[in-house]
Amino acid sequence: MTSAWMLVATREIAVRALNKGFLIGLAVTIAMIGGLVGFSAYMDGRTESFDVAVVAGDDAALTAVESARDGAAASDQNVELDVVRVDDAAAAEAALEDETADAWLSSEATPGATGATGDDAATGWSLSGWREPDGDLAGLLGTTVRDQVMTDRATGAGTTIEALTAGSEIETQRLDGNPVDPQVVFLAGFVLAFLFFTGAVGSGAMIAGSVIEEKQSRLVEIIATAVPLRQLLAGKIIGSSVIALAQNLLLAAVGLVGLSFTDLSAVLPAMTATMVWFVVFFTVGFVAVAALYAVAGSLASRTEDLQYTTTPLMMLLMGVYIVTFSADGVLERVLSYIPPASIVSMPVRVLNGDALWWEPVVSLLVLVVATLGAVLLSERAYRGALMQTGGRVTWRSALATDRGTTLGA
Repeated sequence: MTSAWMLVATREIAVRALNKGFLIGLAVTIAMIGGLVGFSAYMDGRTESFDVAVVAGDDAALTAVESARDGAAASDQNVELDVVRVDDAAAAEAALEDETADAWLSSEATPGATGATGDDAATGWSLSGWREPDGDLAGLLGTTVRDQVMTDRATGAGTTIEALTAGSEIETQRLDGNPVDPQVVFLAGFVLAFLFFTGAVGSGAMIAGSVIEEKQSRLVEIIATAVPLRQLLAGKIIGSSVIALAQNLLLAAVGLVGLSFTDLSAVLPAMTATMVWFVVFFTVGFVAVAALYAVAGSLASRTEDLQYTTTPLMMLLMGVYIVTFSADGVLERVLSYIPPASIVSMPVRVLNGDALWWEPVVSLLVLVVATLGAVLLSERAYRGALMQTGGRVTWRSALATDRGTTLGA
């Protein structure tokens, strides 16, 4: 014979899975993730093209642009440079103004340039633009010009650039052996915090709404004659947890698949392990969140009351969302052991490589204990508040009311 809680859980899953609002929201979220990944992949693979003006007779500038172009092609940089030859400085300025050139590279003062005559003429290299020259272009040409000038000076001194720069290179290394860039860790923290917040709030609100709907329509009084309230609560928690978990698994899968098409595919193994830990932590932690939202629904007597009864939970989850993705150092280590912040912070630490193998296990055990405590407390409050009508019920009143015997809980 099917248990009562299983029937309730099946109904919760069916109702949620067929809810148009939920399906539309899920589709929009998937589309947003796909769009962000697609945009990132597009930006990573996009080739930038620049037209660089060079004045006739400025052989050094022409050599620099051509060397930068060849160097970018040899190193597979997504940058293309085209030389725009102009007669003089005035023509170069005109090309910048009418946007037939993106920048003008000059190796010396050019007679005839506006504001550059006689002793006032500028000396040395310059990269000009009608507006601020592109940073990537300036960096590429700057490196090329520096190497070119140093090579010329080394030749004049009877040596080579290799001899002059020998031993000057600095090799960077990360002693913890973790190859994941800090910016990737920060981005992952933001994504995990977002998944936790949207999953907890969205599914939690559905639980609270389901409870108040049954309570306001007095349907719960009929259900209570056939289903013990403890099993009714268990069914709602399990059903909502299954939906929330499935939602996060789907979003995580979409994100990981999309990640494989970007330049971040190298960190895919580390990111996959982090997502596995996140799913495990979220599965355990959401049970507590679902139980508390069920109590929030039972404390209300009308749908309008949910704004007040769910506000403390919303503030808690919002605080976790804001603090966890921006935490670092000692704060992050502390949060990784404090539920529900540990749902996000510990997986982020796993990705960052600063968590020993036993730390996620200990943190998970702490989360399990906290979840059991939250469920036991919520179960008592739920049974005490569900049958009370006439206004909002306080936690104190709900916990003080013993309905276990009379309602068959």
